[in-house]
Amino acid sequence: MFSDEVREAVSIESRWKKAAELCDAVCQTAEVRRAEASVQIRRSAKISTQTEPIEYREQPAIDGSTEPRIDSPRLLHFLRQVEPMVSKELMKNTKSHAFDGFEVNWIDHPHTVSCLHTLHYPEAQKRHLHVTGVSWNVTGSVIACAYGRLEDGDWSTEKSYVCSWNLDRRGLNPMRPNTVIDVSSAVMCLAFHPVEPSLIAGGLYNGEVLVWNSSKNDDPLIARSGMSEDTHREPVYQVQWIPSLSRSNRIHVLSASTDGKILIWQMDGRGQLVLQDGFTLIVQQMPRNIKLHKAREDTLFGVTSLSFSHLDKTVFIAGVEGGYVLKCSTEVLAHATPSSGSVPLKAPAQFTFSPHRGPVHAVDCSPFHRNLFLTAGTDGHVHLYSMLQAEPVLSLQLSQSYLFSVRWSSVRPLVFAAATGEGTVLIFDLGQSSLYPAVSIEQNIEKKPVYCLAFNPKQPELLAAGNAEGSVKVWQLSAELTKQGPREVTVLEQLANEVAD
Repeated sequence: MFSDEVREAVSIESRWKKAAELCDAVCQTAEVRRAEASVQIRRSAKISTQTEPIEYREQPAIDGSTEPRIDSPRLLHFLRQVEPMVSKELMKNTKSHAFDGFEVNWIDHPHTVSCLHTLHYPEAQKRHLHVTGVSWNVTGSVIACAYGRLEDGDWSTEKSYVCSWNLDRRGLNPMRPNTVIDVSSAVMCLAFHPVEPSLIAGGLYNGEVLVWNSSKNDDPLIARSGMSEDTHREPVYQVQWIPSLSRSNRIHVLSASTDGKILIWQMDGRGQLVLQDGFTLIVQQMPRNIKLHKAREDTLFGVTSLSFSHLDKTVFIAGVEGGYVLKCSTEVLAHATPSSGSVPLKAPAQFTFSPHRGPVHAVDCSPFHRNLFLTAGTDGHVHLYSMLQAEPVLSLQLSQSYLFSVRWSSVRPLVFAAATGEGTVLIFDLGQSSLYPAVSIEQNIEKKPVYCLAFNPKQPELLAAGNAEGSVKVWQLSAELTKQGPREVTVLEQLANEVAD
């Protein structure tokens, strides 16, 4: 039924690949055409503008006597339109706390201490005179210095000078003072008047007290104490301007000397300083807490420094040659004995503090606390006292040599500066450390003593220092030393309260 059958093979030609076909062809882009040409703009035009209408061009400039033209109706319409919006925003600002604690600081303060000026009078330096006192005037723009000597010897007949420089004047020459006053004796101290910017009081080595008007070129001397039974007989180491003790509006000159007298003078308008009141420090009437050995009762304490309380003008602190620090009052009634002269002298001492081991060269009451004050002496120590107890709150040995000056900052309650006999100015910030100075300023390479310091009353970043080299250096302090912190007064109060307890 079935049988095998053999057929021939069948082949199918593949269409997947074809043989490659090749042909030759040539192409050419369009021809690139080139051309050269130049252009030049020759047209110009001039245009001018005028901001004022023609009718105003011929009118004179508006001065104080000419009423400016104001479109009152339009201005009134504008103000009525914007007033509600401005008032609304101002009310929102009064209730906002967005800027609580923010302190405005428009000026970039330096972060270092730099020397702005080195002032000196070549004639005084030739004669090897020292700068014995510096003072800023009430405007803070003029600084005056006294030339004298603080070495041993009789300098009473040596000619000296008082010089002043206006630091705001253009063309300032540090070697050419704006004012030079010749003085017949060494000037030991000076002080500008607190209101009149040109009046200067000075104390001399021979005991005289003088007042100059630095604005008078011909004869600046306007008053002098002269030499009499009422005047000092030894060098005057402190002068101050103080309000009258009789409650009048007059300002008097106070002088303190190593003859033990503290005298108050009034200018009489005829070139004389007339004695108005006075005090003397005599052993017989010293407070009972003072212990003196082999001292006669009529012995006088030589006054070397003095400072009035900034908050109670009847209280002052006196430093004396023996190292004692005395609290005194101008309201005492007891007269000192013996007393000579036209005005009976009173005994002002009420309390004695723990002494220095040598003369007290500087005293300065705190501008921020009624009880705290600083003293500096030849023992190289600065003492911080409270008027409520005899022992110092703080005692710092700043130098192996003498200390000649100490001054509180007028803007920082916890900052003070001290001048050493080793040629440095030390600035302490009690808020940071009571053991180490915040800044130590080298005044000169020879390490000559720095005798006096003064903070500028209007520019607290300026500190003046006078030295034995015969020059005054004006230093610019950093912001850290001039910007008061939020708790400084509180810290100072706590320090005083700890002492009171």
